[in-house]
Amino acid sequence: MKKLLLCFTFLYCSIHLIAQPVYKDVAPIFIKKCMNCHHEDMHAPSFTGYSKVLFYANDIKEEVEEGNMPPWLPDTTYTRFTHERIITAAEKKAIVDWVDGGALPGDTTQAPPIPHYSKYQIAATPDLEVQIPTFTSNGSTKDVYNCFYVKTNLTEDRYIKAFEVVAGNPAIVHHVLVGVDTLGDGTNDLSGNCYGLPGDYLCGAYAPGTEATFFPSRAPLKAGVRLKAGSQISFQIHYPQGSAGQKDSTKIRLYFYPKGETGIREVYGKTLLQNWILPITANTVKTFTATSYIGMNNPIFTGEYDASILSCFPHAHSLCTVMKNYAIPGAFTTGDTIPLVRINDWDFNWQGFNTYRKLVKIPKNYQLKSEHTYDNTEDNPNQPNHPPVDVKAGPSTSDEMLFDSFTWLRYQKGDEHINIDSIISLDPLVTGVAEYIYMNNWIQSKAYPNPFENAVNIAYTLENNSSVYIEIFTIQGVSVKVIKNEQEMSGNHEVRWDAKNSQGSTVAGGSYIYVIKAGEKQAYGKLTVLNRK
Repeated sequence: MKKLLLCFTFLYCSIHLIAQPVYKDVAPIFIKKCMNCHHEDMHAPSFTGYSKVLFYANDIKEEVEEGNMPPWLPDTTYTRFTHERIITAAEKKAIVDWVDGGALPGDTTQAPPIPHYSKYQIAATPDLEVQIPTFTSNGSTKDVYNCFYVKTNLTEDRYIKAFEVVAGNPAIVHHVLVGVDTLGDGTNDLSGNCYGLPGDYLCGAYAPGTEATFFPSRAPLKAGVRLKAGSQISFQIHYPQGSAGQKDSTKIRLYFYPKGETGIREVYGKTLLQNWILPITANTVKTFTATSYIGMNNPIFTGEYDASILSCFPHAHSLCTVMKNYAIPGAFTTGDTIPLVRINDWDFNWQGFNTYRKLVKIPKNYQLKSEHTYDNTEDNPNQPNHPPVDVKAGPSTSDEMLFDSFTWLRYQKGDEHINIDSIISLDPLVTGVAEYIYMNNWIQSKAYPNPFENAVNIAYTLENNSSVYIEIFTIQGVSVKVIKNEQEMSGNHEVRWDAKNSQGSTVAGGSYIYVIKAGEKQAYGKLTVLNRK
């Protein structure tokens, strides 16, 4: 009996040890959901490797369980966007189980290789960089807003297909609004009181948590902001109180369509929903609204035609807790309410332009509406004042704002059916998806037959001995299956995917992406699974 009990005990312990998660089991989650922000050249702390993740393991568990990380504000039951930073229940459980189990390393060499990151979100070299001269902040006893105008020296019109605003000194750059001064005659206003948007229209913005902006740039939709010859880029930069004496050199990195490119639809941007009357007395919770037509106070649009909304950028300060944007029929018009964005738990530290998965059609007679709720009580965890004080609308961080921006195009028939997500996800600036193309950091690869029904061969060439990691994703970036994770010798290799997911089920017909990583080198390619009869 003792021997039998000993056997059962040994078997139980063996199964427990075998099932215990180790770093390689959760490393793919950190790579896909965390490291894009948490690396040495971006936001601290860095999670690039087991030892760094281990140091913050308990903090990571807490943030994940409370839903703070990865940060994503819009309610996905209301509207959907292209770049949602969402962790699944299974991924959350995997991290929690790993930490609760002691955050064991296991064989860390079996973990996927860490991607190569830089200080920029877009790794490719920009076509044009526009940077303000090094500026010493004058924000001493109050928040300041300074406006800079920088020449582009363009001799012909160009269309922007992607851009990245880079704060020169993130510690003191509260936000940046980037505009286009089409006449090129704007002059700097460094008084600290430049509150209006400089330039003729909004091009882009930067705030805590803002990601690089990509416009859909291939059929069926090529869109971009027009940057006219002789124009200037204008920057409105908000520096906080107490930043005086610190230096900044903020810039924007611009990526253009090729010269002579045809079929580009112009993107427009403006802060359409504003409310500057926000009396929020201490110890109260209040909701304020704003209303606008697409063409209201806008010299670009007259409101005489339908619009296709591409992205939204709702904005407020610390007291805001809930916000919602939507569109409703205007006077003498009938129709349904159109949802745009809803945020149930506003966090000032994570904001930016949110691009819709599909363009949202706004009929010309519809009104845009905004509702912001502000909690000026001690119950608000983001309350900056103890005890609470009366707060009004204003430009300083101690004030409040209702300041919601949009980008849009002139509507064309069928816009609302265009899958923006799939177009942007295949942009080489985003993922490098360009089969048969390879450069210094690329692996030569090829998939055949492609399209296919039952199986595809993925061939690739390694210049050096490497740990090779190959994974299949849906076109939306959801992992389907890891088909290789092992050390390989240099030379030609080939792996076969049987069109099944990690659970062994056959995947649906449609587009997929394969990703090959070997050290710092990588390859991407699009796969098309045909519908089975």
